[in-house]
Amino acid sequence: MSATPNNNQRFASVDALRGLSVAAMLLVNNPGDWGYVYAPLEHAAWHGCTPTDLIFPFFLFIVGVSIALAFGARIDAQAPQAPMARTVLVRSLRIIALGLALHALSWWLMSKPEFRIPGVLQRIGICFAFTGLVAIYLKQRLQLLLLAALLAGYAALLTWGGSLDKIGNIASRWDAALFGRFAYEWAANTGIGHDPEGLVSTLGALATSLLGLQAGHFLRRGQLQNLLMLGLLSAGGGLLWAEFLPLNKQLWTSSFVLWTGGLGALTLALAHHLIDKSGAPAIGRSFGVNAIAAYAGAWMCTVVLEGFGLMAPLYANGFAWLLPLVGPFGQSLAFALAFVAVWALIVDQMDRRKIYIKV
Repeated sequence: MSATPNNNQRFASVDALRGLSVAAMLLVNNPGDWGYVYAPLEHAAWHGCTPTDLIFPFFLFIVGVSIALAFGARIDAQAPQAPMARTVLVRSLRIIALGLALHALSWWLMSKPEFRIPGVLQRIGICFAFTGLVAIYLKQRLQLLLLAALLAGYAALLTWGGSLDKIGNIASRWDAALFGRFAYEWAANTGIGHDPEGLVSTLGALATSLLGLQAGHFLRRGQLQNLLMLGLLSAGGGLLWAEFLPLNKQLWTSSFVLWTGGLGALTLALAHHLIDKSGAPAIGRSFGVNAIAAYAGAWMCTVVLEGFGLMAPLYANGFAWLLPLVGPFGQSLAFALAFVAVWALIVDQMDRRKIYIKV
């Protein structure tokens, strides 16, 4: 999940934002009781955008930023393109393979009805490969044209496809035809399926990573006014576009790309000022430099606990005392916070011992 091979430039702010994104993923993915989750910690049911809906776009935005930092100096120096492209493709395939392996573990230990093909790591791998190759082979002007074409083309595809509801939208129809029972949701009797990390909606995710790539160019060149302008124009444009094409994380609509990418750019600018310029602590950095270990390790931890029937007793016996104090929602959140805290200790110790797991 880390997108910084052979770092030429390293910003603590970028590591911190990557790490906070991963920590937030662990938080929202591991409540004590899915029946009691505070609204901001849940995804929007369909249209809309909650704080939780910002997490994955922020991570993919940082993937684009990291690619600019990792390869920018070599690209400027006109280093051979083929070795860089090979690095990108090999790493992306490893990320995808890890995602499939984690899904296989989940399918096996948790007795899921079907093995799921799409997923978070699979989408990250695809975006990493695409954005890395774009960075290596296309000049920035062509990158911007490609970004605009992706946004406009995907919006046109969704609009041309008819309904934007969960069942009738073109992304779900195509993903159902492509993945069938191997998607996140599948109804055999109707042939209707849906996957929030499906292949079609990955078109929007690719645009998010390309937007992050532009932010990374501005960051590494010290063009902070351009970074702020990118954030303001993108976020504002996303809100305006949402009047015609709703914000939707599961479809990853073009308006959603601009809104979340704009907020990502503004957050990056703020973090750069506070951490890199003013010396504020890089909270989340330990997660950021070991993102792969935290995400994959937490996934395996959850699957093992659930698969062997240990999660429910752990929650019931370890957190029951909180129920009269904070209620069921607070109790559920306390478990999620404790889960994140355990992994924060793990990655902190890994960082102290200079243990960094890369893909």
